[in-house]
Amino acid sequence: MTTLAIDIGGTKLAAALVDGRLQMRDRHELPTPASKTPQALRAALEALIEPLQAQAQRVAIASTGIIREGALLALNPLNLGGLMLFPLVQTLESLTGLPTLAVNDAQAAAWAEYHALGGKYHDMAFITVSTGVGGGVVSNGKLLTGVGGLAGHVGHTLADPNGPQCGCGRVGCVEAIASGRGIAAAAEGSLAGCDAKTIFSRAGQGDEQARQLIQRSACTLARLIADVKATTDCQCVVIGGSVGLAEGYLAQVKAWLAQEPAAYHVRLLAAHYRHDAGLLGAALLAQGE
Repeated sequence: MTTLAIDIGGTKLAAALVDGRLQMRDRHELPTPASKTPQALRAALEALIEPLQAQAQRVAIASTGIIREGALLALNPLNLGGLMLFPLVQTLESLTGLPTLAVNDAQAAAWAEYHALGGKYHDMAFITVSTGVGGGVVSNGKLLTGVGGLAGHVGHTLADPNGPQCGCGRVGCVEAIASGRGIAAAAEGSLAGCDAKTIFSRAGQGDEQARQLIQRSACTLARLIADVKATTDCQCVVIGGSVGLAEGYLAQVKAWLAQEPAAYHVRLLAAHYRHDAGLLGAALLAQGE
């Protein structure tokens, strides 16, 4: 059975057809609409799936934000154009006429990465560092989603009580410091207004401020990983996302984590499925695997 898998992120929308062997084909991408309206998101989703939906028997959605009873709640509205509530499952069922499942994108990615480990670990965590910082936890071989869909949202744990305000309303969240948006927001002087991709490029060219901004992100993430280890006693942590997978970033995180006491050390791995983990994890969940 073929699944139409959709990934809704803060900067892009992706869709692909995934078969029962987890083989992906006909991948399409569109930018996440800048407009802060449900109508704009619906129109973008309709355009994204139009060339694919006739070949699918079901739909599986991985989306940033909290998924609760099929609806999308943007915990940090800045990451999804200001949307506070969007009837995700209802919208896709209406557009396609197909049975639809929706799950948080980091939770979906955690499930895909757990399967990629081939049963080597039964307790693992996944952390994505991208526009925001998200996470998913697999405990004793089971994906944790939580009664309200909040499980694994580790990016909204406290990193610095005197830090910047996060889009979720709290002060000093990991996401407000370590994410691509957080890196860019802290830039000053010649880097003011630059996005995270540009800041990484400037760091590679020897810019000291850029280097320090990335180091601050990596240090914050390492401390988060130590907290996750203390909370879950996971056997490994998989890192994904555009920032998490940027050249040299994981090595910095490993170096900072090594400075924590030994009890908080845990194996760190780069995401096996790279930027497609959310798509594949949603398809796996739709298959009941």
